[in-house]
Amino acid sequence: MRKVTAGLFHSIDGVVEAPNLFQFDSFDGDLAALLTGILGRVDTVLMGRVGYEEWASYWPNAQVDDDFARFINGVPKHVASETLSGPLDWSHARLIEGDVLAFVRSLKQAEGGEIAAMGGICLVRELLFAGLLDELTLITHPVIAATGRHLFEPGDPVTRLVLIGSQQTQKGNVVSTYARRD
Repeated sequence: MRKVTAGLFHSIDGVVEAPNLFQFDSFDGDLAALLTGILGRVDTVLMGRVGYEEWASYWPNAQVDDDFARFINGVPKHVASETLSGPLDWSHARLIEGDVLAFVRSLKQAEGGEIAAMGGICLVRELLFAGLLDELTLITHPVIAATGRHLFEPGDPVTRLVLIGSQQTQKGNVVSTYARRD
């Protein structure tokens, strides 16, 4: 069975929204190497509508030639949205038709590598609380963002996780990977 993973940039005070506003000065070579290794295992991406719209407006025409640009432009992307209609403009992107959780369950049963949920706080939450997210990696930058959306909200169900990996980078980022504890 394929594994579904998600990785989110995270501030010390729990903000996961718009990490481009707080991560720039703490991104380092250790973190770049770690992320490159993760991308090497992923062959399918799940995205939410907001993330899709933001990334589709930037990455297809980005004036950068790096590992992430090549990866995200070439990988199959499945987009969860109740408001978008297909076909989608970004290459290798398609809209998930019907029930998102049923689609992900089916995708997990198919042949292939890792499936990564990217660019979607709501989607990551939905997959986690439905028991479909196998690993959650939080990349905590040594910064207090002060404003922005948090991954977890009051009223969320109690969900037990187990720490399966942790490391610190040269600039003080802490990368913690959790799995569901059943």
